[in-house]
Amino acid sequence: MFKKLLKWSSEQHSHLPWRENRSLYLTLVSEIMLQQTTVQTVVNHIDRFLKKYPTLQSLAQSNEEEVCIAWKGLGYYRRARNLLSAAQDIQLNYDGKIPTDIDTLKSIKGIGEYTANAIIAIGAGKRALAVDANLERVIARIYAIDIEKGVKLQKEIYKRFHSGQILKELTDNNSRELNEAFMDLGRVICQARKVECILCPVKKNCLSFERGLVDTIPKVVEKKKEKHELDLLRVIVRKRGKILGYTKSDKEWLQGQVELPTFILKSTDKEIKQYPNAPKVISIETSSLPKIKSSITKYKITNYILEIKEKDFKGTFREDKRYHFVKEDVDSINFTSTVIKILKK
Repeated sequence: MFKKLLKWSSEQHSHLPWRENRSLYLTLVSEIMLQQTTVQTVVNHIDRFLKKYPTLQSLAQSNEEEVCIAWKGLGYYRRARNLLSAAQDIQLNYDGKIPTDIDTLKSIKGIGEYTANAIIAIGAGKRALAVDANLERVIARIYAIDIEKGVKLQKEIYKRFHSGQILKELTDNNSRELNEAFMDLGRVICQARKVECILCPVKKNCLSFERGLVDTIPKVVEKKKEKHELDLLRVIVRKRGKILGYTKSDKEWLQGQVELPTFILKSTDKEIKQYPNAPKVISIETSSLPKIKSSITKYKITNYILEIKEKDFKGTFREDKRYHFVKEDVDSINFTSTVIKILKK
């Protein structure tokens, strides 16, 4: 049933760097990188990361700040922390050898259901199903599983797979190739909003294609997303080649990264507590300040940039014991992406 799919995937996508010189460690790194990130972004960054951390042991011996700096450009830094936690757990409790059974893998800090199955299916080449967003959509369409996208659908796919109702063709002999082929199909042809059924190598076996259900499976319930406008003042204070900043806490956005002193000028969300309000005594004509746009979660942000001297900062803005001067070096300091854009501007 899937011979054409495997042939198509092999011919079109076998060049991806994590599909060459395979190892369990490379699978662990690449699969965590690929979560919530495009393939091309990972292609652009994985070699640099592996050059710094060529082995699980080298990664386990590192620290959070260094790993996050090496992770730059990949975003969603929680994944970098999960990868570091997993490497340290495996080094400490499994003698640096990555297990290949599902229960043990899921017990490791930083490894969840998807990553565990990916290590088994893709890294070890054993029969397993790594249900990411692409595979979830592809399998739902092939078998016309009309369930809302998300946890319920994923559970139903796993249930049918383990009971032998679907994917009997997936074995130890082709688990790696078939899982990756499904991912390729979902990424390139069987996309969420753009479907190229005429090009699909499995269209003759796809129940959704046969029944005209491709556009309605998987079922997607649109949730109304709350949006807010947020104006922030980003303050630059320089001294002897260094710049004033602070490290974001666990309860803040972008935890562990270095931020400029930042203050709320205006927000449509009156409950926001990520930053302090700008002092009422300050009078700033924002139209005269350089600015850049950014966004995070439900906020569309306008960042106004103000550069002042240290003595003026101390006389105007609320002191924070977390403020400290750091090297103005985007390669060695784990600045947030917005700070990097501001410094480049």
